[in-house]
Amino acid sequence: MNNITRLFDFPYYQLQNKPNDKALVTKYNGKWTPISTQEYIDKANAISRALLKLGIQKNDKIAVISTTNRTEWNIMDIGILQTGAQNIPIYPTICAEDYEYVLNHSESVYCFVSDEEVLKKVRKVQANTSLKEVYSFNYIDGCKHYSELLELGDDNSNQPEVQARMDAVKPEDLATIIYTSGTTGKPKGVMLSHWNITSNALDSSKRVPLEEGENRILSFLPICHIFERVLIYVYQYAGTSIYFAEAIDKIGDNAKEVKPHLMSVVPRLLEKVFDKIMLKGEDLKGIKKALFFWAVRLGEQWEPYGANGSWYEFKLKIANKLIFSKWREALGGELNTMVSGSAALQPRLARVFGAANMRVMEGYGLTETSPVVTVGLYKNHMYKVGTVGKPIDNVAIKIADDGELLVKGPNVMMGYYKDHKKTEEVMTGEFFHTGDKGEIDSEGFLKITGRKKEMFKTSGGKYVIPPLLENDMKQSLFIEQIMVVGEGEKMPAALIQPNFEFIRDWIELKGHKIGPSEAEISNSSIVVNRIQKEIDKYNAKFGKWEQIKRFELTPEAWTIEGGHLTPTMKMKRSVIQEKYKTLYEKIYRG
Repeated sequence: MNNITRLFDFPYYQLQNKPNDKALVTKYNGKWTPISTQEYIDKANAISRALLKLGIQKNDKIAVISTTNRTEWNIMDIGILQTGAQNIPIYPTICAEDYEYVLNHSESVYCFVSDEEVLKKVRKVQANTSLKEVYSFNYIDGCKHYSELLELGDDNSNQPEVQARMDAVKPEDLATIIYTSGTTGKPKGVMLSHWNITSNALDSSKRVPLEEGENRILSFLPICHIFERVLIYVYQYAGTSIYFAEAIDKIGDNAKEVKPHLMSVVPRLLEKVFDKIMLKGEDLKGIKKALFFWAVRLGEQWEPYGANGSWYEFKLKIANKLIFSKWREALGGELNTMVSGSAALQPRLARVFGAANMRVMEGYGLTETSPVVTVGLYKNHMYKVGTVGKPIDNVAIKIADDGELLVKGPNVMMGYYKDHKKTEEVMTGEFFHTGDKGEIDSEGFLKITGRKKEMFKTSGGKYVIPPLLENDMKQSLFIEQIMVVGEGEKMPAALIQPNFEFIRDWIELKGHKIGPSEAEISNSSIVVNRIQKEIDKYNAKFGKWEQIKRFELTPEAWTIEGGHLTPTMKMKRSVIQEKYKTLYEKIYRG
């Protein structure tokens, strides 16, 4: 079992090499409940036997929808995959109509849900799907419980058939279809093979800083996303204990109980943690407050590998003892590494948490690349603030003539399910077109510089499509030009060029005492408040995650001559953002 080629090989490898009495740990009724590696495999085999008795065939699709990560999800994952069927994970918070689309597009025949809220959405559309039955992990009246399958599979007389199915699964066979959140139209189904994900887990594992002996992981990012899922396989390969957090708002409490050594994060979570820490700092008084902000300022200057010199490192030791040690205690006291993905991380946060000995290793990847392409690692000098690290083994990257990042490797998807045309659009030979622009520095570190198209992600991992918002907002008579910003930030915002001509007339009509110059108009609180009303009106048409939360008015008109616009009057986004860097900083750091 040293040769892992399929996803269900991971627990067997763990059993043979690093068996663990606390392989998977979930909290039930206030108590952390572990299962061993052996119990994990035994239950997965029972599920496989039950599925065969239900008539599951090779390449059948089984959907799994869970509000939180939990032991049952992983048992189902291995149980499904061993039969040659595919696990279709579905994001729990999407609407019932999207459930219906994914269930039908994937042709799922069974569905497993975590709780009543998810079940309600499935029941709403079940009649319009091909589902034969729905099972739940929680006990819910009127729904079959997943333990019925464990009982059905208790009779192991058909285990030889399970083994035959396992033997028939090839590394290049389809393992899962992951539906990427659709920002325009319906989500795309990304087909990933056993080897796509297995190779990515094995190649990524060399970048995960786990020590010999016991390692505890806290898992809370949605396992239906490939980022957390591939990490779960990495952790199984390493023989760690994986604790599943109760909920996103319980992370602090769970971390204190579990005392994790490592966890994966998204930038938005780190921003929230940092904001809470800073609020507590503001409440301090006298010398304590002075020391707190001295430590933060010191942290903001942090460079890896002692590059700031011995005097800085001496001061940092003091800051760690007096201030940063309390930050670590709030997250269990033993956390030394966080792996960050899904959106760009502010360098400031990388520095401050790095200074506090909770280093953030930023990585880059996409669902289509299973997902890891690059990731940092502190040892061996493979870490640099502001970059997403270096490519993992067996993955090659290059920058196309137009600046787009291209990726080649065993991790590149099989294609989009039932969409050969879209698949062809993103492939050139063996290279996948990421849609992201990037730069590779002289040391081989990758830096992502933006999206090839205007669409971007906030630090919470939500997609925003600027042109949709801009086109609506420009309907206002008060707004001449608007550029939505917020790539990698916690919220979308906007730089706005007011309609100076119209506003001058409006000022005269209303009798406001505001000077006629563009600078005076832009700085007027009366104008700002009036434009806020316009923003509020148009925001109402959009989802909360994409609404404009803040804006700044520019003190002059955007022109072709000024370099703001192309000859065809299109915005030069990078030029505008650079010109108004101060306003941008005021929005997000002011």
